[in-house]
Amino acid sequence: MLMADASMAAPPTPSTLLFLVRHGETPTTGTVLPGRAPGLHLSDRGRAQAGQIAQRLAGLPIDAVYSSPLERTLETAGPTATGAGLGVVEVAGLLECDVGEWTGARLADLSTLPEWRTVQQAPSTFRFPGGEGFSEMQARMLSTLDKLCTGHPGGIVVCFSHADPIKAAVAHALGTPLDLFQRISVSPGSVAVISQPADQPPAVLTVNSTLEPLIGLRTR
Repeated sequence: MLMADASMAAPPTPSTLLFLVRHGETPTTGTVLPGRAPGLHLSDRGRAQAGQIAQRLAGLPIDAVYSSPLERTLETAGPTATGAGLGVVEVAGLLECDVGEWTGARLADLSTLPEWRTVQQAPSTFRFPGGEGFSEMQARMLSTLDKLCTGHPGGIVVCFSHADPIKAAVAHALGTPLDLFQRISVSPGSVAVISQPADQPPAVLTVNSTLEPLIGLRTR
């Protein structure tokens, strides 16, 4: 039997690097659950964070910049896209979780509800009244990222999204159950990076990164 020549084997497809960026701060960050409410823009600090993100990503050969269609994510994505000489492509799959009737509620008020304990300790079982469930949100986010990876094999893709979708994607990449995803911290203006090979499990390269340049990250 003839043995296949190892030198003739096709080289492995390089990993796609997914940079998952949470939008910068807004005037209501930390006090209100905005959900998908329109008209919420970045604060002065948020605009400064958007510029810092662009600086931290400078020098990377970015293939595409994608963003949730909400104003706060589009505004955060703008400086990075400009620096890379690219446009921002809006992708609905990167949207914040639809929190339904809780949209615009104050976090201090929500934290007194009995349902809040479920949100924190068993989110996989929770659906926002009139909105989306965490499990649905995670499935939507993962499906979106899979499509973006397929469209940019071996490339670098920057996605501007929101805290919970990013946490859900990171949890999946780590093999962490969704019910524990609230233990992952994703601050405004932070970056998480996932290396996604075509035929292997993903690897999480960094989470909640807010300071260091990102050009030196290695795939496995």
